[in-house]
Amino acid sequence: MRNILIVGAGQSGLQLALGLQARGYGVTVVSNRSADDIRGGKVMSSQCMFHDSLQLERDRGLAFWEQDCPPVEGISFAVPHPEQAGVKALSWSHRLDHVAQSVDQRVKLPGWMEAFSQRGGQLLFKDAEIEDLEQWTREHDLVIVAAGKGAIAKMFERDADRSPYDRPQRALALTYVHGMRPREEHSAVSFNLIPGVGEYFVFPALTHSGPCEIMVFEGVPGGPMDCWADVRSPAEHLARSLEILRRFLPWEAERCAQVELTDANGLLSGAFPPTVRKPVGRLPSGRLVMGMADAVMLNDPITGQGSNNAAKFAHAVETAIVAQGQAAFDERFMQHTFEGFWNGYGTHVSGWTNAMLAPPPPHVMRLLGSAAALPAVARRIVNGFNDPTDYANFFMRPDLVDAYLAQVAPAEEAAA
Repeated sequence: MRNILIVGAGQSGLQLALGLQARGYGVTVVSNRSADDIRGGKVMSSQCMFHDSLQLERDRGLAFWEQDCPPVEGISFAVPHPEQAGVKALSWSHRLDHVAQSVDQRVKLPGWMEAFSQRGGQLLFKDAEIEDLEQWTREHDLVIVAAGKGAIAKMFERDADRSPYDRPQRALALTYVHGMRPREEHSAVSFNLIPGVGEYFVFPALTHSGPCEIMVFEGVPGGPMDCWADVRSPAEHLARSLEILRRFLPWEAERCAQVELTDANGLLSGAFPPTVRKPVGRLPSGRLVMGMADAVMLNDPITGQGSNNAAKFAHAVETAIVAQGQAAFDERFMQHTFEGFWNGYGTHVSGWTNAMLAPPPPHVMRLLGSAAALPAVARRIVNGFNDPTDYANFFMRPDLVDAYLAQVAPAEEAAA
């Protein structure tokens, strides 16, 4: 039996641990927080997961909350009018082919940790240091770092060629609330683009106190939504959230007349630069550790791909470990595994996410505008959140947009 140690008890680390455990591997997970610490702590992310990522959990018997979690049935998109307050210059929505879901990681991760322990897995609770990694690489066939922050994550070199930004591109904030009025048409990720100011999106989720809504604010640095530094209490955080909506998105503010925080820890603010790192970490002794998910591929939340990327990355690593059989988990294995995931999937997620952080170019706005009149366009854009590789075929370049719209518009007209 091969022994694997994973540093990090997040979406990717625990999914991989439970998947390998079910295949008969000896697995140890290192976490700097216990299940109770996570359960009683602050929210960590917004984690809206789409169909293919959810299916990876179902395949491993890990969809523990599927029956209780409210569905995210579609995606809506709106841009406020630049000169007429309270008026939408652009607005459309479309259902996803398969529903998405969001489970608060304060619910999911403790549940997975407990299942891992009950099935015989070993959990270590400590802050991992370089000295620990040295020892663990001597005792295990493979050590994987799946934690995206902290000192050990910095041992993975930044890949400048794949990281176009060296500083945060958005001031980020999360607000978990009860009492928001549901959308009338269908539940959705309600995405609002405010040119020059930032983005706001909101969607249903499940937290430890039941169904809720997660409000996500993405403010352009230095702009009016970059406004969280002086917030000193949960009440002020909620008040600031509502101020932003009343100022820029009154149709979203109308849904919030009765909202309250899910709990005092149901909020978060901060910023980080989207970064791709090289997947092989070399210790002072020369021994190697492998980076995975956020440790080596950290995206801005603007496209909602964080947990989806983590789930798919974990699946790719699990597949590679099994395929390796009894062969060494050497530098070639680590690099080959990362490059396989990057070339087939990761580059599309990073490219799309980074493009959305820049002011939208004319071809993107033309495509988004066309979606209001062409349901086929809206459907394809919406379902790209589940499979971002498709954006390379019709979204990312002006010539692709031109060709796609030339093809789909006559078909829509004929169908009508």
